[in-house]
Amino acid sequence: MRESELREKIRKIANLFERPGSEGERQAAEAALKRMKDKLAQAHRMDQEIEMQFSLGNDWSRRLFVALCRRYSLNPYRYRRQRYTTVMLRAPESFLNETLWPEFLELDKTLIAYLNSITDRIIAEEIHGVVAEADEVSEPLELPG
Repeated sequence: MRESELREKIRKIANLFERPGSEGERQAAEAALKRMKDKLAQAHRMDQEIEMQFSLGNDWSRRLFVALCRRYSLNPYRYRRQRYTTVMLRAPESFLNETLWPEFLELDKTLIAYLNSITDRIIAEEIHGVVAEADEVSEPLELPG
């Protein structure tokens, strides 16, 4: 996927949920957010709230997850001495499993693909044209001498 396609996909996701441009887009975004909040409220009534621990492997994913939680008025936190990549959250289990986590995975996949493509492009243009991984060898190489 080219950078322009990735940018467009991210823009569409952001426009739908956060920054609508036209009146119709704004109404669609408000309706989508209201449906999600209604789903969360229904889950609070019908489902037991649980505490869940999320271990997010990179800063970008962690920041995205925290922002997504806050969009739904959930309060992500960490206990003292937990790793910086750990996020704790109290919410209804059904909302976590059926709504929040699947949405996060879709957004995270898009964000990571975008960041990887930009990183590869900048490295190729500014540092070295080959951005492939290091070669794999079958045996340790001997040092000269």
